[in-house]
Amino acid sequence: MKGLYFQPKSTNEEMTFIFQERENLPVTEDNFVKLQVKACALSQINTKLLTEMKMEKDCIPVGREVAGTVLEVGRKVSFFQPDDEVVGILPLDSEDPGLCEVVRVHEHYLVPKPEKVTWTEAAGTIRDGLRAYTALHCLSHLAPGKSVLIMDGASAFGTIAIQLAHHRGAKVISTAFGLEDKQLLERVRPTIARVIDISNGKVHVAESCLEETGGLGVDIVLDAGVRLYSKDDEPAIKVHLLPHKHDIITLLAVGGHWVTREENLQLDPPDSHCLFLKGATVSFLNEEVWNLSNVQQGKYLCILKDVMEKLSTGVFRPQLDEPIPLYEAKVSMEVLQKNEARKKQVVQF
Repeated sequence: MKGLYFQPKSTNEEMTFIFQERENLPVTEDNFVKLQVKACALSQINTKLLTEMKMEKDCIPVGREVAGTVLEVGRKVSFFQPDDEVVGILPLDSEDPGLCEVVRVHEHYLVPKPEKVTWTEAAGTIRDGLRAYTALHCLSHLAPGKSVLIMDGASAFGTIAIQLAHHRGAKVISTAFGLEDKQLLERVRPTIARVIDISNGKVHVAESCLEETGGLGVDIVLDAGVRLYSKDDEPAIKVHLLPHKHDIITLLAVGGHWVTREENLQLDPPDSHCLFLKGATVSFLNEEVWNLSNVQQGKYLCILKDVMEKLSTGVFRPQLDEPIPLYEAKVSMEVLQKNEARKKQVVQF
């Protein structure tokens, strides 16, 4: 039985993903279940976070969003029985890679998979759904009638966030990083009130949002990264597509919420003063916080269950790539780790 692992300290410059033979798993522990994996979604490995949390290893297990069938349960397991269909996210310190036929996982990281939902849909949606709930419900208190700006709405995560915001009765504005993204987003109208194409650099995000909201500004902003400096200081082409931090502060409404994925966000005193005048808040989106602390484990499981319920009722329609076999996972992870993949990729067993 083989599993995929990542070697962060490889001797060559290229990142190294390797298949390693794994021994047969021992008898299931008290609160653990043995899971036969049917599908595993691919996501970037945050090596920086693992290092900061003292979880770095020579070989990091790859694949955390898994869906499968319970083979065996520990004697203290109360939520599941053998043959139950489940889905969940393996913890950061998991010893087992999700990209393996059989894994062990604590029962408190799993929820039941609805019958209507396919294996690939369950694995491919669970993490983006959790991230969207964290950003829009836990951090920014989404409510009907609110206006929401979701940057890069054509991404796998952006699509789920748009669907959740629209379902809650919010007015959704989104940005597109190219013609293909714009066409994809415009096909889902009236879910989206306005699509702002920023690929040519001629459209000003703040002006477009203020125009759309009658000058009042946007209640909730969910970014996909921001520029901290001027374009001259940040030569990367992709960075030019991101809005400057001052643009986001400008388009925020009074009492607005800015949820950022920029972990190194720096605000100058004038920026902070503008936020103070608006009574606005800045929150940092880190969905790993649920796994790093089990204080709100019950709330975490409720969110996962609700994500699956919305997937089964058609509220969530994930943007998934064609399922790939396990032997192609190594190449796909190399592309994904370089941040060159757009659609969510799922390995099907």
